[in-house]
Amino acid sequence: MTSVEALADRLSLARLGHAYPPAFRDWADRFSTSALGLLFPHYGAKELHGAAAIVSEIGRVKTELEEGLRALPEKLSISETSTLFIEGLEEIYEALQEDAQALFENDPAADSVDEILFAYPGFYATAVYRLAHSLHELGSPLLSRMLSENAHSKVGVDIHPEAEIGRSFFIDHGTGIVVGGTSIIGDRVKLYQGVTLGAHQVHKRLAGTKRHPTIESDVVVYAHATILGDIVIGHKSVIGGNTWVTASVPPHSVVTNRTTVRPSVEVPDFAI
Repeated sequence: MTSVEALADRLSLARLGHAYPPAFRDWADRFSTSALGLLFPHYGAKELHGAAAIVSEIGRVKTELEEGLRALPEKLSISETSTLFIEGLEEIYEALQEDAQALFENDPAADSVDEILFAYPGFYATAVYRLAHSLHELGSPLLSRMLSENAHSKVGVDIHPEAEIGRSFFIDHGTGIVVGGTSIIGDRVKLYQGVTLGAHQVHKRLAGTKRHPTIESDVVVYAHATILGDIVIGHKSVIGGNTWVTASVPPHSVVTNRTTVRPSVEVPDFAI
C-alpha cells in the first residue's frame, strides 16, 4: 500500500463518523444574514413589505435554523427549539434597539441610528451575540459558537455566546475586544477597543467554573484594559486604558495607570 493509499484509507474511515453535510460550514453566515435581515432592513437581502411578507420571512428563518439543528449529531427537539427561538426574537429585537440607541447617544461621531446599523462593527457583533446567546440557552453550543465566530471573523470582536450581557450595551470601535464565556456584564456598560474580559487561568480542569469577570452596571472600560479572573468591577466604576486588573474593584472607583513625566535628556551630537 502506498502512502497516498494509506492516507486515503485513514481519511475515509474518519469520514464514517462525520455527520455534517457540506453546506453546514456556511450555515452560520447564511443564518446570521437571514435573522438580522428579518429584524432590520439594513441587513436584509430583499425588501419586505407588509405583515404577510414578514410572517413568510419568519417561516424561512425558522426553516433555516431547523436545517442547522438537523445537521447536529446530538438531536435536540428541532421543532420545539426553533419555535422557542422564534418566540424570543421580539425580546432580542427590543434589546438591540436599546443597544443601537446607546451607541448613538454615546458616540459623538454617530450622526444617526441608521449609521449605527449599517456601519458599526460593535453593533453587528452585539446583534449576532444576542442571536447566539439565545441558541446557547436553548441547548445548542455548537450552532451558537459558529454564529459568534462568524461575527468574530468579520469584525474582530470575540464575544462568547455563553456570556451574559445586559441592556444598552455599548462597544466603541470594537477591534480586538474579547469577552470570555463566563463573563457577566450589567446594563449600560461601555467597552472600548482592545478590552479583554478573560480568565486568570486557562486549565482545562476549570471548565464549567466561573473564570471570567463580572462587570456591574454603568461601568466604562477604556481601550486595551485587561480584566482577568472571577472578580467584580463595581457599578459606576471607570477602568482606564492599558490597565491590568486582577482583583475586584469597589463601586464608584477609578482605576488608572500612573503616568510619569520626566524632563527630556539632551543627547550630544557626535561628528562622524
